[in-house]
Amino acid sequence: MKNSSSSLLVRLGCWPSVFVFLLTLALVSGCAFSPPTEPVPGGDGIISGEDVALEQLAFERMLQKGGGRFGDPILTNFVNTVGQRLAKLSQRTDIKFQFAVNNDSTPTAFDLPGGYIALSRGLLVNLGNETQLAAILSHEIGHVTAGHSAGRMKGWSGSANTPEMTNALSDDAASLSVKPYSIDQELEADRLGIDLMVRAGYAPVSAAFVEEDIFHSAGQAAKSQRLNGLILDHPLSTRRITENRHDIQQKYPQIVGGVGDRAVFSLAFDRLIRTRQGFDLFDQARQLERQGERSEAIKVYHQALMEAPDEPAILCSLGLAYLRSDDLIPARRYLIKAVNLQADYYQSRLALGYIYRQKHQYWQALEDLEAGYQLLPTIEGAYLLAEVRELVGDKQGSSKLYAAVAEADATGKLGLSAAAKLKQMEK
Repeated sequence: MKNSSSSLLVRLGCWPSVFVFLLTLALVSGCAFSPPTEPVPGGDGIISGEDVALEQLAFERMLQKGGGRFGDPILTNFVNTVGQRLAKLSQRTDIKFQFAVNNDSTPTAFDLPGGYIALSRGLLVNLGNETQLAAILSHEIGHVTAGHSAGRMKGWSGSANTPEMTNALSDDAASLSVKPYSIDQELEADRLGIDLMVRAGYAPVSAAFVEEDIFHSAGQAAKSQRLNGLILDHPLSTRRITENRHDIQQKYPQIVGGVGDRAVFSLAFDRLIRTRQGFDLFDQARQLERQGERSEAIKVYHQALMEAPDEPAILCSLGLAYLRSDDLIPARRYLIKAVNLQADYYQSRLALGYIYRQKHQYWQALEDLEAGYQLLPTIEGAYLLAEVRELVGDKQGSSKLYAAVAEADATGKLGLSAAAKLKQMEK
């Protein structure tokens, strides 16, 4: 097992312990394969047909890149309930809004034209009541209803009916990133959000102060994350704060509004609060890994699990840390736990598939690699899947993936290796 792994890694010029993609899994987001399609329509933000399916696909893959979904059904249901209550009172009741919670420690939020809105765990954990949540959701809904999000997506193209990604897999073009909003767009979304909050019975003042509230409650340690997350996509300025205060004073001087049911809010946010210390340690461990202190990172990951047991994200990262240390037994154990708790996260499925491949358990490897690839097609995942398909005798499926990797990474190690594999298969 070790010899075959080593020969493959030497041929690819990778680190001597694990495959190249495992060096970046859980530390940076993977780059997704993206098939070609027409750009997202602009103007009024209206989409239909194929565009709707494409946006759903893009939304799911952006969630994957951001750490997957945070698997707390109570919190997710609460966010969706508040979001749907607001959406029904918005200017675009024809849009079918969807709301999700991303398992990302960075305080951030994103939206897509079809009404797809995601808030991160790191953003929600700093909220103190339902009104603050409503303020953020109203603002995001405002962007969608004003048509700001139409055309924001950079590098996303595809066909919702294409099961295999066979072309155009570049790191930049497939980043599934979104352009930051302009200050004028932010101001319009603020105004629309404030109006929406008032119609829903929430205190409008929260819309003016929620950014500052989150900033201060997050503490000094989270400020750098915040500046690299929420503010980059949704730039905050004194102009925004000043104009929001002015608008509220002019339009709603007598309206106080409510803050929601505190008991319901506390119940919905219970797991988020209980696991906060665990995820703080999780973030510390990830930083230690980035600094090359893997042994210390593993210790801190274990501390994180003590504070937040059975959290798939922590289990996955711990398994990956052991895998990078070439310690497959504990790596497999923690990755299996992660997958059993959350089967729909691409990193844990790809990593577990890689371990099965190293153990020559090719059919088990195929199952996990296929699942991970469908969740978020990456160049690294495609290469591994192509290799395992070849090993189980699926030459046609293998050659298609090798061809895709060779095109997407033409001058890279994986691309050159895939091209060489194709030549061998053609003999």
